[in-house]
Amino acid sequence: MAMKIIPTLAGAVVVIAALAGCSGSGGASGGYGSDTTTTPSQTATPSAGASASGDLAVADSSLGQIVVDGDGMTVYVFDTDTQGSDASACTGQCAEKWPAVETTSDAPSVEGVTGEVATITGIDGGKQLTIDGWPIYTYAGDSAAGDVTGQGVGGIWWAISPSGDRITTTG
Repeated sequence: MAMKIIPTLAGAVVVIAALAGCSGSGGASGGYGSDTTTTPSQTATPSAGASASGDLAVADSSLGQIVVDGDGMTVYVFDTDTQGSDASACTGQCAEKWPAVETTSDAPSVEGVTGEVATITGIDGGKQLTIDGWPIYTYAGDSAAGDVTGQGVGGIWWAISPSGDRITTTG
């Protein structure tokens, strides 16, 4: 009997751990987002080329140079994703707070990004962009181009450098 309980408890722990990264009330420790307030030090200034004309570009921010989408919104990676995987681990409520950065192009337009840019099939069937094998996202809590309020949320969301490295400082 104990043998049946242990696998059940172990399975429950695995499920709870998996859900912790993307679910919860949205508080600071909730994993997928918090209601942080943007301060002037939490904004980025788009570099030349960071406009709606491309899929990805580079911007200067309090975190240093970061990747932004074509609208100038900060791009983030999710520690729960597996680098090089063909799938995103951010689904359901997570995907509502952290929308995938997608493209319609077979050859995404990038300016200043030196990491390898590719695509995977996103959770909605679209082409989700990746940088060095990491699926990328924006944060619904960023209200304007250059905001970096998603940085470090839940200790699992990070802005990404032009070379494809996670930026783990909080500015």
